[in-house]
Amino acid sequence: MMKFLAFFALFAVVASRHIELDPKLNEHWENFKKVFGKVYDEKEEFKRRLIWEQRVSDIVRHNLRYDLGLYSYRKGINEYSDLEHEEFVRTFNGFRYQLDLKTNASSWVPVFNLQIPDQVDWRTKGLVTPVKNQQQCGSCWAFSATGSLEGQHKKKTGQLVSLSEQNLVDCSGPEGNEGCGGGLMDQAFEYVKINKGIDTEKSYPYTAEDGTCNFEKSSVGATVTGYVDIPSGDEEALKQAVATIGPISVAIDAGPDSFQTYQGGIYDEPECSSVYLDHGVLAVGYGTEDGSDYWLVKNSWGTSWGIKGYIKMSRNKNNQCGIATQASYPLV
Repeated sequence: MMKFLAFFALFAVVASRHIELDPKLNEHWENFKKVFGKVYDEKEEFKRRLIWEQRVSDIVRHNLRYDLGLYSYRKGINEYSDLEHEEFVRTFNGFRYQLDLKTNASSWVPVFNLQIPDQVDWRTKGLVTPVKNQQQCGSCWAFSATGSLEGQHKKKTGQLVSLSEQNLVDCSGPEGNEGCGGGLMDQAFEYVKINKGIDTEKSYPYTAEDGTCNFEKSSVGATVTGYVDIPSGDEEALKQAVATIGPISVAIDAGPDSFQTYQGGIYDEPECSSVYLDHGVLAVGYGTEDGSDYWLVKNSWGTSWGIKGYIKMSRNKNNQCGIATQASYPLV
C-alpha cells in the first residue's frame, strides 16, 4: 500500500511538470502581478499562474455568453483571481450564520401604505464611507456593522466618521464574535452598546489580524443605544428600511464561484442559498435597470472587485442569496 501511495505521489509530481502554461498570457500575467503587488517563489508562482489561467478561461467563456444575453452580469479579473475558490471562501467569507440566534434586538415594524422612492443610493447623500478592504481576514461582519453605524451616525450628527473594524475584531469576543474567524453584525452592535462606543478608524487602524483589545474611550467615534432586526426574508420590509433608515447591514450567500469574479451587471445566481449565509455586506440602495430590480450593495474586498467595490444583486427574486434573511441596523 505504501509503495502504491509513493508511486502515486511521484506520478502526480511528474504529471504536474507536464502541465503547460499558455505563453500568450505571459504579458497579462506579469501585468496582473505588477498591478496587485503579487510576489511568489517559483513553486508557488506555477500554482497561482495555473489557477489564474483557469480563471481567465472561465471569464472569457462567461462574458461571451453575457454578450449574447445569456447572463445578466459580467465577470472579470481582480486581486483574488489567483486563489482557488475554496481557499477564497475559507479566508474571506466570515459571517457565521446561526439559525436560531437569540439577540437583544428590537423588531422592525413596517409602515403600511408608505410611499417610498423607486430608487435609492445613500452614497449620493454622504452616508457611505469609501470602499474598504478586509484583506485576508474573515472580518466581513465587522465591515458590515461599521458601515451601517457610519450611516446612522452621519444622519444624527451630520458627520461621516470612518469607524474601526479592528476595534470590533479585537474586542467583541465576549459577545460571541471570533475576530478573523468570523462573527455577526448584531453581536458587533451589542458590543458597541455595552462598551458605550467604538473607536474611529484613525485612532484604531485596521491590521487584518486578530489582536489584543486596545479600545480607548477618548477615541470613540460613535455610540449605539440598541439595534433592530428586519423581518427575515421580507424584501419589501428591507426596501422600506433602506429607503427610510439608511444603509442596512445584510448577510448573503457569497459561496457560488461566480461571486468571486463578479465585475458588473445585475448578479442573478440561482445557485445562491437564501438560508446558508456566509458573508456580511451593506445594502446602500436599490433600483431597477433594464426592467430588472436590484439591490446596491457595498462589499469589503477593495475596489478591484465588482463595480469599484460594489455589486448590484437581484431584488424581488425570492430573496435570492438570502439578502433579506438576516438584515439589521443600529440605533444611535
